[in-house]
Amino acid sequence: MYFERPPRRRGVFSYFIVALIGAIIGGVISVYIAPNYLYGKIIPMPEIYQNREVPINQGQQINITPIDDITTVEAVAKKAMSFVVGITTVQVQREFFWAREVSGVGSGVIVDPNGYILTNSHVVADGDVKQINVLFENGDTLPGQVLWNDAALDLAIVKVEAMGLPTADLGNSDSLEVGQLAVAIGNPLGLDFQRTVTAGVISGLDRTIRTSQYSVLEGLIQTDASINRGNSGGPLLNSKGEVIGINTVKIGTQVGEGLGFAIPINVAKPIIKEVVEKGDFKAVYLGIAATEVERYEREWGVDLSIDKGIIIIEISPNTPADKAGLRPGDIITHIDNQELQSMNQLKKILYKYKKGDKASLMVVRNGKQMTINITFSEVR
Repeated sequence: MYFERPPRRRGVFSYFIVALIGAIIGGVISVYIAPNYLYGKIIPMPEIYQNREVPINQGQQINITPIDDITTVEAVAKKAMSFVVGITTVQVQREFFWAREVSGVGSGVIVDPNGYILTNSHVVADGDVKQINVLFENGDTLPGQVLWNDAALDLAIVKVEAMGLPTADLGNSDSLEVGQLAVAIGNPLGLDFQRTVTAGVISGLDRTIRTSQYSVLEGLIQTDASINRGNSGGPLLNSKGEVIGINTVKIGTQVGEGLGFAIPINVAKPIIKEVVEKGDFKAVYLGIAATEVERYEREWGVDLSIDKGIIIIEISPNTPADKAGLRPGDIITHIDNQELQSMNQLKKILYKYKKGDKASLMVVRNGKQMTINITFSEVR
């Protein structure tokens, strides 16, 4: 008797094993055998395998395009570095029966190739210094001397024996506008941070700040470019790399942050010119001894019935004031319509006049207001 055994059905597991083996073989062929032995030799190279070399550890490429201000600041700094100097001083301070030496540091700007350097008067202790050294960008150090200084303007000119020095281009501070770029260069916090560059904008113009009870700085440029101790005497520059001001002071952080001030360069231009040409700067003068109304009232216990101005104490003979008819006791309140508040301010106003110029003085005499014309016939 013949009995035919029914065909045996394969299980699902058998199909899974076959599929797995096929997948492994196909993967090996497509990943290793085909790229290395078949593509480009027996069969065409697929597009995805073309130009497949990739640098190791290549991250995402980021392109940074600097904005115009950053580029400008960099260019200004490169232009200015060579004419910015560091200034160190030694001052002798006397206290009762002994004296001690005090060191100071600041910055300066080379304004003439023959060694003339513009800085602040307070950087050189208003001329009362024992020693001055000037540090240049190339590492050279030269001794310096004060040729001229004025504490009222807070400006000074220091001379070193050198020739062919890189000099600054002086801009026009009268044409400044609020919002323009401002770059400050100097030595903040001492020589450890020489030629530090900070940038900001012109925040304000014609600012007035009181530096002491009877000392006021007027007509200043305000900037938010960082100005700190040691920056004094350094340049404030415009977008062309021209000096538009001399950094002078920063209001303390307890009052306001980001309030730096600079003396407009146009104030210094005629002084620089005369000092370079003649070795000194001489200004016109009135020929009076005077004091502020406020101080006079407090010291003498009187009421002059006027708030501002200077009162004449004494007049030297044959001086412009004497020839104009001014008298002791007269109170000068204005010069050519400019209000007068202090002796320092008077001194700064007189810098605007030259020998032979005339001015109109508004004077209060015995309670009555009058106008007196004066000719500045002398300088000193």
